[in-house]
Amino acid sequence: MNWTANIDRLYTGLKSLDVTDKVGRHIQIDEAFLRWRDRTLAIRRNRKTVYLIGNGASASMASHMAADLAKNAHVHTEVFSDLSLITAVANDLCYEEVFSEPLRRRMKPGDMLVAISSSGNSPNILRAADTAIALEGQVATLSAMKLDNRLRSKGDLNFYVPAETYGMAESGHAAILHYWMDLVSNVSNQE
Repeated sequence: MNWTANIDRLYTGLKSLDVTDKVGRHIQIDEAFLRWRDRTLAIRRNRKTVYLIGNGASASMASHMAADLAKNAHVHTEVFSDLSLITAVANDLCYEEVFSEPLRRRMKPGDMLVAISSSGNSPNILRAADTAIALEGQVATLSAMKLDNRLRSKGDLNFYVPAETYGMAESGHAAILHYWMDLVSNVSNQE
């Protein structure tokens, strides 16, 4: 495959973005982004927190977006990237708890969890989404790969990119996250 074909695949994946709610109802794309933006603005106004989680490259995206949201959109964010915390929870409890355990200690009703998983089936991400729901948090998910991945039924907003490779999934998720952050940042810069 050449560069142009690769870009065409990414464009096709992003053009086919599908957003659903918790019960699987489809939400028009621009409406979904506006809902996400407005919920994030309410979090900022109410001094709540946006938690971002992912594994591997998705963890890097979570950290990157947490920094951009804090710096550019003035949103309080948190990621669980402290190596001591991750290894202690993984060793003493299990790896599936690396996000859920700190969420139980920190998340308050009305906070938001942004869960990023290319496969949509990572046990630690699924468990964290369930924990956030139990704590009365809002949940936004980003997934790819299989249409019926388990993460797609967890969020108030579920962004699904029909990508078959990690590279395409991660590139699509990065574009979605940057667009969301820009929407929030543009409002903060006008206030």
